[in-house]
Amino acid sequence: MSLRLNCDLGESFGSWKMGLDEAVMPHIDQANIACGFHAGDPLVLQKTLALAKANNVTIGAHPGYPDLVGFGRRSIKATAAELKAVVHYQIAAIDGMAQTQGLTLTYVKPHGAMYNDMMADSAVRATIMQAISEYHRPLVLMLQSTPQADLHLQEADSIGLELWFEIFADRCYDDDGKLLARTQPGAVHNKEKMLAQVKQLKEQGTVTTVSGHILTLRADTLCVHGDNMDGVNAIQEIRELIR
Repeated sequence: MSLRLNCDLGESFGSWKMGLDEAVMPHIDQANIACGFHAGDPLVLQKTLALAKANNVTIGAHPGYPDLVGFGRRSIKATAAELKAVVHYQIAAIDGMAQTQGLTLTYVKPHGAMYNDMMADSAVRATIMQAISEYHRPLVLMLQSTPQADLHLQEADSIGLELWFEIFADRCYDDDGKLLARTQPGAVHNKEKMLAQVKQLKEQGTVTTVSGHILTLRADTLCVHGDNMDGVNAIQEIRELIR
């Protein structure tokens, strides 16, 4: 199994610093960069793109709901037209700023509640898939890997959209293949459990759920969160494991 390493970055806002972008960026392959709706601001976006360029890291848009106060982790009911516009607006912002620095935006990974909603609700997922497929040039959608991966591939193929399936290094999985809610004990792994999960995934293509069940999941890319100190401290070891 060949895996790329990705991280959610560019989530600082004004004087408030989130994550350890400078420490993480040299060790990853893909940067999911906030577009200003759930986190980030124009200057943070500009600086994060420059940091990615300096480290030869592939860049992706990380759009979320317009919810700075809730960090994009609260669901917002929106019409399909509104949701498409929200996604297009954020993609266009980072795409334009990336081109200004001679960079090319490659993919999209929705953030937080938007990501969770599209995994739980087929209508939301269809809207976001359509929004990305209707962008003026091809972009890949990074999507959480679950036991329904074949269905999600069919949905994407029907509109000519390419998918990269994502696995999480630092998150515990529920028995249905979704991430265990952050409100539950053990939802975020410590360094020891994180490295064990990555090793199991690399060697066996599986993860062990919160109840001890074994799930087989397809994966193209592995996420480590830059706001998790255990993740930041383990990132070099994780990189060695997946190489």
